[in-house]
Amino acid sequence: MTTLTATQPFQINISSAELDDLHRRLDATRWPDPAPDAGTDFGRGVPLRYLQELADYWRHGFDWRAQEARFNELPQFTAVIDSQRIHYLHVRSAEADALPLLITHGYPSSVVEFLELIGPLSDPRSHGGDPQDAFDLVIPSLPGFGFSTPVRQTGWEMGRTTAAFAELMAGLGYSRYGAHGGDIGAGVTGRLGATDSEHVAGTIVVSDPGALGLAGEQFPIPEHLTDEERTRVEQERTTWRAERGYLDLQSHRPETIGAALTDSPVGQLAWIVEKFQTWTNPASKTPDEAVDRDQLLSNVSLYWFTRSGATAARFLWEAAHSNLDWIAPSGVPSGWVVFNTDPIMRRFMDPQHQMAYWNEHSEGGHFAAMEEPALLVDDLRAFFRNLR
Repeated sequence: MTTLTATQPFQINISSAELDDLHRRLDATRWPDPAPDAGTDFGRGVPLRYLQELADYWRHGFDWRAQEARFNELPQFTAVIDSQRIHYLHVRSAEADALPLLITHGYPSSVVEFLELIGPLSDPRSHGGDPQDAFDLVIPSLPGFGFSTPVRQTGWEMGRTTAAFAELMAGLGYSRYGAHGGDIGAGVTGRLGATDSEHVAGTIVVSDPGALGLAGEQFPIPEHLTDEERTRVEQERTTWRAERGYLDLQSHRPETIGAALTDSPVGQLAWIVEKFQTWTNPASKTPDEAVDRDQLLSNVSLYWFTRSGATAARFLWEAAHSNLDWIAPSGVPSGWVVFNTDPIMRRFMDPQHQMAYWNEHSEGGHFAAMEEPALLVDDLRAFFRNLR
C-alpha cells in the first residue's frame, strides 16, 4: 500500500527578492588575496581568476528567469512520501506503450542534469529515434536536494530514499518500470533492483574510472587482476584520497560546511564547480568546456535558492552512517555504461561478462547526461529495447 499523499502540480517561482539577494551577495563578494604562486589549473582547487570570471557571468550574463521558464515547460509535481516532500518531473510520452523510467541524480547534481535527455527519451519520434523506444519519465529530486525540501526528519539516506522512490512509482500507477542513475543515483538504482525486483524491469547505471578509487572501500579488489592492473587501481585510489575531502567533511561535519554554503553564493559555486572540473572529461580545461555553462549555473542556482547545500550535506552524513553497502545484489537485468573509459573497468566490474548490457565511451565523464546526452540516450534505448 502506497504512502504517497498530497500530490500536486508544481511550478518554480523564485521571488524577485531572492534574485536581488543573490545579486547583492555576488556584488559584495569578499575575495581572497591571490596565492603567491597562483596558477590557472585546478590542482589546488578552483583558480581565483576563473572563479571570479564565472561569478561575474552568474551575476551579469546568466538569465535565471529563462532557465526557470524552461523548467516550467515540463510537468512538475510534489508529493508527500513517508512524511517528506518529494519534487519530481513526470513527463508522459505520447506513445501508448512507453516504458516508465525512473531517473535518479547524484551529488553535486540535481534534476537539471537530465534536461537534454527528456525530449529524446519521451518523444523519440520527434528526435530521430524509433517510437517503440519511448519512455514515460519520472525524475525526482533526492530528499534534501532542490525542491525536495525542507527535510524535517533524520534518517534520509540511500535506503529510505530507494523505498520512497519505489512508493512514488507505485503511487503513479506504474507496476513495471526501469531505473537509471549515476553517483548516488547509481546506488538508488541498484537498490531498487534488489528491493523492488517484482516491479523493476531492469537497471542501468553510468560510471567512469573514478569508481576505481572506491575499490577496497565500497567493494573489494578482485583477486584476478594483474600487477599492472593493481597499479592502475592504486593510482585511482590515490587520486580519490586527494578528491574525497568534500565527502569526508560532509559525512562528518555537515553543519559546519552547510552554514558556509548557505551564506555564500561564491562558496557554493566553487564547491560544486570543482567537482565538475575534476570529474568531467579530462580533455576539457574548464568545467564549462565539459558542460554547458548555463546548465552548470542552473544547477548551482538550484542549490543556492533552495538552500540545499546544507541539506545535501546532511544526506551524505546520513548515508555515511547508515551501514548500507553501496552495491546491492540484484536479480533483475542490469547494465553499465562507462564514460571516459579505462580498459580495466570491465575486468574490474564485470570480468565474467555477466551484465545484460555493457558499453564504454572514450568521451564524457561523471556527468554523462550533461556531457554526452546523445550517447547516453542511445545506451538507454538499447538496454531497455528487449525488456519492454
